[in-house]
Amino acid sequence: MKSSGKSFIESLLEKGIEISNPSSVEIGDEVNIDLISSEDVVIYSGCKIFGKKTLIMSGVRLGERSPVTIKNCQLGKNVNLKGGYFEESTFLDSANMGDGAEVRAGCLLEEQSNGSHTVGLKQTILFPFVTLGSIINFCDIFMAGGTSRKNHSEVGSSYIHFNYTPNQDKTTASLIGDVSHGVMLNKDPIFLGGQGGLVGPSRIGYGTIIAAGVIFRGDNPQGHKLLMGKQFQKEDLDFYPGIYWSVKRRILNSIDYIANIIALKQWYIHVRSKFYNRSKIEKLLYEGAVEKLDLILHERIKRFRQLTDKMEKSLELSRSLVGDKISENLINQKKELFDNSQIIENTFKENLSCAGDELKREELLNAIEEIIKKNGIGYLKVIQQLNEKDSKIGSMWLVSIVEKIRKTILNYLPSFK
Repeated sequence: MKSSGKSFIESLLEKGIEISNPSSVEIGDEVNIDLISSEDVVIYSGCKIFGKKTLIMSGVRLGERSPVTIKNCQLGKNVNLKGGYFEESTFLDSANMGDGAEVRAGCLLEEQSNGSHTVGLKQTILFPFVTLGSIINFCDIFMAGGTSRKNHSEVGSSYIHFNYTPNQDKTTASLIGDVSHGVMLNKDPIFLGGQGGLVGPSRIGYGTIIAAGVIFRGDNPQGHKLLMGKQFQKEDLDFYPGIYWSVKRRILNSIDYIANIIALKQWYIHVRSKFYNRSKIEKLLYEGAVEKLDLILHERIKRFRQLTDKMEKSLELSRSLVGDKISENLINQKKELFDNSQIIENTFKENLSCAGDELKREELLNAIEEIIKKNGIGYLKVIQQLNEKDSKIGSMWLVSIVEKIRKTILNYLPSFK
C-alpha cells in the first residue's frame, strides 16, 4: 500500500503511529506504508522518510533530539535514531545513534550497537554491543568484540579511522577483531582510546587497548596488548605522487578484509537466516542486511582493483627516481599485482559464495537447531548458549572460508607469501 502527502500522514496516524507534529513530517510518495509498523513507533517533529526499501519495525524512535532523515534504511525493533541523516543502511534490533549522526550507504549495525552524538559512518559494520563515543569518523571499517552491553568493544570520543591516502587510494578498510571469532559473541572487548586514530588498512586483535591520543599505524592481530604508539620520524620526507614504496601489508590486509566479509555473508545465509523467517517484515530486514554486505564487497573489490591498476605506473616512477636501487622483491610484487589485476578481481567475485568446511558448518547448524528447539528463537541468546566446542567448530568453519580465499588469491601473488 502506498500513499502520499497529507493522506499518508493520516494513514500512519490511523495505524496508531505517534507523530508529535504531523504537519512538520515529510514522507516520500515511494515509501510503502505497509513496511512501517503500527506498534509503538514514534516519529518526532521535522523528520523525513524516503525510499521504497525503507522498513520501520515496532518500537522505533525517530528524531527525539533533532530531526532525522532516513532514505532506504531498514530499522529493526526498538531502533532509536535520535538525530541526523541515515541512508541505505541497516540497523538490527535495539541499535541506536545519537544526535547529529551521518550514516552513509553500506552500513550494518547489529543488535545493541550504538554511537553517541556526531558520529560519521560509511561502509561500516558494528557487531553487537560495540559502542562509539562522540565526534567520531569511522568509515570503511569492521569492529567486533565483547559479550554484552556491560562488556563491549568501545571507541573513545574524537576518534578517526584514516581511510584515504595521499595517492588517492581507499584500499584501506580495517579489521577491528574478526568475523570468524567475533560472531560467537564470546571474545574480549577492544578499546580504542579517545583523541586518537587508526591508519588503515589495519588488523587489531581481541583484547587490544590503544592508548588515548595515539595515532596507530600498524597491526596487532594477536591482540591482548596495550599499544602506546611509537614515535614517528621527526624529519620531513620527500613525497612523490603515485609511488608506493611498499605494498605487501596493504595487499595482505585488504585480502583478509574481503575474505572476512565473504565469511560474514555466509554466516548470514546459513545462520542469521534462521532468525528472520517468522514474517515478511523480518525477512525484509534480513535481506537489507545481506544487501549491505554485497555493497561492501563490491566496494572493496573495486578499490582493490584500482590499487592493482596503479602498480605499473608506480613501478615506472620509482625506477625513474632510484633506478636499480629498488628491491627486486618490490618489483616482483608490483608486477604480479598489475599483471594479474583482472584475474584477481574475477577470483574474488568467483569466491563470493565460498562455502568453506561444510561438515563443520552442518555441525554448528545442528547445535543451533537444538538450542532453538529447547529455548526458543532469539539470535543473541541462542549464539551465547553455544558451548565452547560448538563455538570453536563454528569459528573453524568461517576460518576455512577466509583461509581458502586468501590462499586462492595468493596463488597469483607468489612474492607476497
